[in-house]
Amino acid sequence: MSANADRHEFQAEVKQLLDLMIHSLYSNKDIFLRELISNASDALDRRRFEQLTDEGLRSEGELGIWIEADKENRLLTISDNGIGMSREEVVANLGTIARSGTKAFMQNLSSMKREGEVPPELIGQFGVGFYSAFMVADEVTVVTRRAGSDHAVRWVSTGDGYTVEDAARNEAGTTITLKLKPTDEEANLSDYSDEWVIKQIVKRYSDFVAYPIKMKTWEDDDGAKVLKESVLNSQKAIWARSKEEVTDEEYKEFYRHISHDWHEPLAHVPVRLEGTFEAQGLLYIPGSAPFDLYHPEMKRGVQLYVKRVFIMDECKELVPTYLRFIKGVVDAQDLSLNVSREILQKDRQIRVIRKNLVKKVFDTLDEIASGEAEKYEGFWKNFGPALKEGLVNGEAKEQDRILELLRAPSTHEPGKLTSLKDYVSRMKEGQDVIYYMTGPSLDAVQRSPHLEAFKAKGYEVLFFVDPIDEIWVERGLVYGEKTFRSVGQGEVELGTEEEKKAAEEKRESKERELRDLLTTLRAHLQDEVKEVRLSSRLTDSPVCLVGEAGDMSPQMEKLMKSMGQEVPKTKRILELNPDHPVVAKLQAMFGEDPKAEGLKSYAELLYGQALLAEGGALPDPVRFASLVTELMVR
Repeated sequence: MSANADRHEFQAEVKQLLDLMIHSLYSNKDIFLRELISNASDALDRRRFEQLTDEGLRSEGELGIWIEADKENRLLTISDNGIGMSREEVVANLGTIARSGTKAFMQNLSSMKREGEVPPELIGQFGVGFYSAFMVADEVTVVTRRAGSDHAVRWVSTGDGYTVEDAARNEAGTTITLKLKPTDEEANLSDYSDEWVIKQIVKRYSDFVAYPIKMKTWEDDDGAKVLKESVLNSQKAIWARSKEEVTDEEYKEFYRHISHDWHEPLAHVPVRLEGTFEAQGLLYIPGSAPFDLYHPEMKRGVQLYVKRVFIMDECKELVPTYLRFIKGVVDAQDLSLNVSREILQKDRQIRVIRKNLVKKVFDTLDEIASGEAEKYEGFWKNFGPALKEGLVNGEAKEQDRILELLRAPSTHEPGKLTSLKDYVSRMKEGQDVIYYMTGPSLDAVQRSPHLEAFKAKGYEVLFFVDPIDEIWVERGLVYGEKTFRSVGQGEVELGTEEEKKAAEEKRESKERELRDLLTTLRAHLQDEVKEVRLSSRLTDSPVCLVGEAGDMSPQMEKLMKSMGQEVPKTKRILELNPDHPVVAKLQAMFGEDPKAEGLKSYAELLYGQALLAEGGALPDPVRFASLVTELMVR
């Protein structure tokens, strides 16, 4: 220690705070380099800003950041030619944890209110990032010289206090030298004197910092190893460039870089927020679904940067779960982070950015759907089931947008998908509901007997066969003042008022004629069904099973059971086609002997047939097979 060196103790309790930060605050020790580079970037921003009004602060050379590794002596040095610090600033900023020079500078700028001067975008907020160096270093030395001053100062600390003394530095700026701890894999301490490790960290966290980050590296030159200075970061934040400056190939290359998906994206979505909160970004809609789209452990969320400095890989707060397939980057200018910059605080900024990201994605999908229908159908087949999750857990306005984007097969044109808008445009006069049918597969619902009357009278029915459909259709959503109604629930009344009245009179007459038969069949099936009645939805098939409005569907029961939920048995209604020959045969048998033994067997056969017709499972397949064999023998 030289004669002019001053010995200082950290302020009260700072030692305990420093220990806590070193061992608990940061879960990833690699980020120490991100923090030091961010501090250097801030210092360069401040110098560039202050030299607008003070020509004497101009740098003779290019503004930049330099990294030097001394593997033999286990030293790592990070230098910049930024604004630097005076002795007083060193004591104030480095002697007090959580005292941020950046924050104080911005507060001063606000109070000054200089007209026509745009303040630099500075990263630091908390003043603790510098101390992350102690996670990887036993001793930290800072040599700094304030721009416009001839005097430099040296700050040295091992974490238990610090010394400050005069020093020499050729130009303004700051040099930080770390005496690295030994490599320790168990403690997640990499060899930070290794050239490859440094390159990887810079590429991951600081690739888009606006200033060049330079380092002398060994490179091949005609078979000989030569030490050359190279730039480690690209400095090219593609999302900050205008669309005219970026080629399609560059957009595709960046998508491959952030997603590791070698398929071409369906579309890219530039994002720019201005006003109270400023943010830029670039989102991508993938061209194909990842294999883990429906796995709980799937990586989701966009990459988050703050002023071009990487913060996290999966920022789940910025993208809703139903858009988890969206890839991309969001670069916020002023975002509230927790002190370690690793977890976002849920505040108004997050909600505003999220809202805008969702809107931009929906707008892009609308454009594709209206202009490139075939391309959009490909998207829907890949991501439609995931997007429909938003009909369950999305906000009301988001649900309205999803309903506009929804596509489904229908009875109108087999093999093609239709939108709700097109469905409503084809609705029959007087129709006030959107008819749909859910089921285990498209093949099963297309052949369902429930559709017979709808097809006969020309009513279009939508098919929803994804598991999520069983949930959202029960939420009471409305599209264009039209509600959704299942063709497999409740009673069906189709046609004009005159046709409905005539059908009702005919059914009442038939029910009076067949009332005793229906009661007998109900008694034989009392453990399986709640009612046996005549159907207004069957024209060809003899029988079907329907639920009452609000009942849980068979597919929903299966879904709940697959999730380990106990589901009470829901008895359904067995409907008979009053015009089918089978019903006439049963009535004749009942007329001859109301207690005929065969009536019970036929009731079980009809119930089994109804289950099979909707793709269900028989409660007793052996019993059903025996009854069929018996019938064949007769």
